[in-house]
Amino acid sequence: MLQSANILNLMALATLLPATFLGFRKNPACDRIFWIILFVAPVGPIWWLWTAFESGWRTDLGATLWVSVAATMIFFIILAVRDSDAWRLVSILSPTALFVGFLATVWSNDKSVMTIAQKPELLIIIHIAVSIATYSLVTIAAVAALAALAQEKALRGKRPIDFTRALPAVTRCDDLILSLLVAGEWVLGVGLLTGAALTYGKSGIFLHLDHKTILTVTAFIIIGGLLVAHFHTGLRGRRAAKVVLVAYLFLTLGYPGVKFVTDIIMA
Repeated sequence: MLQSANILNLMALATLLPATFLGFRKNPACDRIFWIILFVAPVGPIWWLWTAFESGWRTDLGATLWVSVAATMIFFIILAVRDSDAWRLVSILSPTALFVGFLATVWSNDKSVMTIAQKPELLIIIHIAVSIATYSLVTIAAVAALAALAQEKALRGKRPIDFTRALPAVTRCDDLILSLLVAGEWVLGVGLLTGAALTYGKSGIFLHLDHKTILTVTAFIIIGGLLVAHFHTGLRGRRAAKVVLVAYLFLTLGYPGVKFVTDIIMA
């Protein structure tokens, strides 16, 4: 079983690896090679999830990370199809996905595998799907924020390099961040509502103030505040990018971070 799990992990990493070089080609372009490699990237993680979840509903950290990798790559493909400049984020997003996949591989051994016998009820599945979608959208927004910071630093120093030339312009990064955060805030709001409904159904209260809830609500408030500031004062650029990264940090602590503490540190 351990050997087959290792093979699955390696296959998933192997399909992600070529995409990490897309943004570092001599002449990066949104050509046929780009699309072939990009569409192949999530195949391994999806196959990993399909195989791993056959034996039961996985709740361990390794499965959580592979789910986030697969979902983020799928959302990125959709974004790249819809937006003419989004593909340029691949030079940051793909190495990030590969790194998270490596962490998922490390924490996907037999000792850390956690399953539940029965399939969760529909509302729980909806809540999980919404949480995954939120994290994927904000992950891509954080990548766009990093791209904006890298571009701005290169412009200030008047020393652009091949890496920054392949990234979207600062203004396009701002546009991508805004659209992703608007979508992410709506989806996160739905996630909070479904979470409150589940909590109320179990305990009769709408919010259980645990670490995950506090961190997620904080991220929701930060993103909402950033959007309000943007529409009322035109907040963009470096300051906005830093706020996005702070919101992403809280969301990461609330999603895989809490699971890391419960599954790895406290196990």
